[in-house]
Amino acid sequence: MTPLWTAAEIAAATGGTASADFPVSGVAYDSREVGPGDLFVALTGESTDGHRFVPQAITQGAAGVIVSAPCDAPHIRVADTTAALHALGAASRARTTARIIGVTGSVGKTGTKEALFAALDRGMPGAAHRSVKSYNNHVGVPLSLARMPRDARFGVFEMGMNHAGELDALTRLVRPHVALITAIAPAHSAFFSGEEAIADAKGEIFRGLEPGGTAIIPYDSPHYERLRTAAAAHAAQIVTFGRSRQADVHATEAMRSPHGTLINAVLPGGQLTFTLAMPGEHWVSNALAVIAAVAAVGGDLAAAGLALAEMAGLPGRGARRHVALPGGEALLIDESYNANPASMAATIRELGHEPATRKLALLGEMRELGSGSDDFHAALAQPLIDAKAEIAILVGDGMTPLAESLAGRMAVAHVPDAATARDRLAEMLRPGDAVLVKGSNAIGLARVVHALAGDIF
Repeated sequence: MTPLWTAAEIAAATGGTASADFPVSGVAYDSREVGPGDLFVALTGESTDGHRFVPQAITQGAAGVIVSAPCDAPHIRVADTTAALHALGAASRARTTARIIGVTGSVGKTGTKEALFAALDRGMPGAAHRSVKSYNNHVGVPLSLARMPRDARFGVFEMGMNHAGELDALTRLVRPHVALITAIAPAHSAFFSGEEAIADAKGEIFRGLEPGGTAIIPYDSPHYERLRTAAAAHAAQIVTFGRSRQADVHATEAMRSPHGTLINAVLPGGQLTFTLAMPGEHWVSNALAVIAAVAAVGGDLAAAGLALAEMAGLPGRGARRHVALPGGEALLIDESYNANPASMAATIRELGHEPATRKLALLGEMRELGSGSDDFHAALAQPLIDAKAEIAILVGDGMTPLAESLAGRMAVAHVPDAATARDRLAEMLRPGDAVLVKGSNAIGLARVVHALAGDIF
């Protein structure tokens, strides 16, 4: 079996010195994720030093380590381990012949990345690679690149940011052939002057496009013209997607059924009819973006349609779990990983479509919204009313404006933390209920999901 990297290749890529020659089959910087044959990169940060975990990594089967300090284990010694990880990621990108897709957006980027991977893998099993989890920052992106197999035919990389300039650096490392923006929304708005500034920061993804590259942008976005201008400076082709029939890739039909949404998508030069398993109007948009990107890299569109029909919700991002209760069960919709005003409103709307006896919403506060935070939280009242939610359990001080807006309109429990929310929900939940769990990751609502669903993830 061809190794992912040899020690000699790692040393050449990073400018380091190898203590011995050894092959590795994977790369990790979190010692808890190290498995047999992996390369462990001992990163040094403000709060911890990865060199402390070298013995643990070796015990777990690491074949070698990248270090900047003396080491008895098989290793590559470098001056700076973070710089070495970046260099290894760049070397991986330089050696690959894969078609590379970069994905960003205020909402939907992880789900879209996963759907793209599923679509490309369905058409060519084993030939697609993607960044795992939400490894989308200045260490996650080079790690994901470094993990890309030599013979990959497709690579899908998620890129995130919460400050201007961050995507510029990431996209120049990824060097995508296709750069996709899912949507623009007020996420991380505490760090920006407004949505226009967020759109400009997301538009940085186009700066890393390879010559002849394709930009894929949301036609229905209020920032469409701004994104198109950013793309035009770097892209040879611009492809738009959306519900508008003016978009290059659009849906003429999107019919909801108990088994999913039947979509008839029109592309330049053809049509594709498929069923989308994931519920929600936002997922219709994501699916159109996926189809546009698969077409742009020459993937199998029919296989992509099959993959979208088979795709289940991701933990923290739409996974549907059934909670056993005396006399029956309740549906738990796990959107616990993250939240912003757009994604909150979209998932609350979907709760309204659930054929449940009662609809409950357990919502954690949304972080990093800046001076508009109170208004953004209060604005969730109307979607909850429209969804006919009967009970809202609200977590954190930031939810005070929403609690006040809902007073007298539905049953509200405003609690300080995830543990209290878990207990209150456990007391209230009945067979036949559907409950949406969503909030910023820092609120810790995943623990509520784990507790109620029996920690099955």
